[in-house]
Amino acid sequence: RFYDPAFDEVAGEIEKIIEKAWDGYHQYRKNPHTRRAGRGFADPDFKLPIEWLETRKAVQAAEKKQKARRSPSRILLINGSSRTDQSCPGEMSKSFRLVTMAKQVISRTRGFEVDLLDLSRLTSEYGRVIYPCKACVSTAMPLCNWPCSCYPNHAMGQVGDWMAEIYPRWAAAHGIMIVCPVNWYQAPSSLKLMIDRLVCADGGNPDPSSTGGKDPKRAKELELKGWHYPRHLAGRVFSVVVHGDAAGVETLSRILSDWLTDMGLIPAGDSGVVESYIGYYRPYATSHDDLDKEKDFHEEVRNAARSLINAVRLLRRGELKMPDAALRDPRQK
Repeated sequence: RFYDPAFDEVAGEIEKIIEKAWDGYHQYRKNPHTRRAGRGFADPDFKLPIEWLETRKAVQAAEKKQKARRSPSRILLINGSSRTDQSCPGEMSKSFRLVTMAKQVISRTRGFEVDLLDLSRLTSEYGRVIYPCKACVSTAMPLCNWPCSCYPNHAMGQVGDWMAEIYPRWAAAHGIMIVCPVNWYQAPSSLKLMIDRLVCADGGNPDPSSTGGKDPKRAKELELKGWHYPRHLAGRVFSVVVHGDAAGVETLSRILSDWLTDMGLIPAGDSGVVESYIGYYRPYATSHDDLDKEKDFHEEVRNAARSLINAVRLLRRGELKMPDAALRDPRQK
C-alpha cells in the first residue's frame, strides 16, 4: 500500500501505524468496539460488534419501509458486469447500457422507485470491496448470521465491506432485476461475490448471541435441535437478463433463476427471464455496434422490467399467490 515514493517522507509515521496494526493482528482484535446485545437477543449481556448492530438496524429499517403499505414500490436494479469506462477496458459495458434501458422504464412508472446497484464500482473505485464468503453455513447454519458478521475484521485489516450497505438495499426492495454478461460460462466475479455473501439471507441466524458469537460447537448443537431456516428475502419478485457472445447464456440464466427461487423469490413471468447473444462469434471490437442493431433484444429487456413492475403491483395488492406458499419444505438445505 505504501509502495509509492510519495510515502517516503512519512515513513516513520507509517512504521508506527504498522506496529499498531501488527499488535491488533497478533492479539486478534477482530471487533475492538462492542456493546451489550440488549433486549431481543438470546443472551442480552453478550457483547456484539457495534458495526454489526448498525448494519442490523439498517436492515430492519429497510424491511419496515418495504412492508409499509403506503411506501413506494422499490426495484433494486443490479448491473452485474465488472466492466466500466472508468477502468482498464476504457468503455462502458453492454450490461450497463441494458440496465439504463430498464431503469428508464421503471423510473417513468408512477409509484415506483429504482435503486441502481452498479457492481462495476468494485473495479473502478478506491477502497470499494466485497470480501469473500467464509462458508460458515457449511459448519452449521446458525453460525451464519443475517446480516453477515464475518466482516469487518479489524485484526485482518478487512474493513469497509460494501455488503453492509448492500444488505439493506436488498431488504428494501419489492423487486430485483439482475442484468449481467457471461464470463467463462459463469457469473462475473463481482456478482458472484455478492451472491455468496447473500447465503445468510436464506436460513441465516439473526442472533449471534445464541451461538456465543462464532462458536462452532454451540452452532451445531442449535442446528441439531431443529433449525427453522428463516428466509429473510422471501416473497420478493425478480427478473433476470443474461447476455453473451458465444456460449453459456442459458446455463447462467438457469443458475441465477434457481438461486433466487431457492431463496424464496418469485419469478416475474416468462418475459422476466431474458437470454440473448450479442454479436455471436463476432469481434469484440464491434460488439457495441452489434448491440445497437439488436432492437428486439432492447425491447425484451424493457419487457423484463415491465413484467417485474406488473408482478410487484400484483404482489403488493395481495393478488400474486404461490400455490405452495403455505407448505413446509421437508428438505431444508
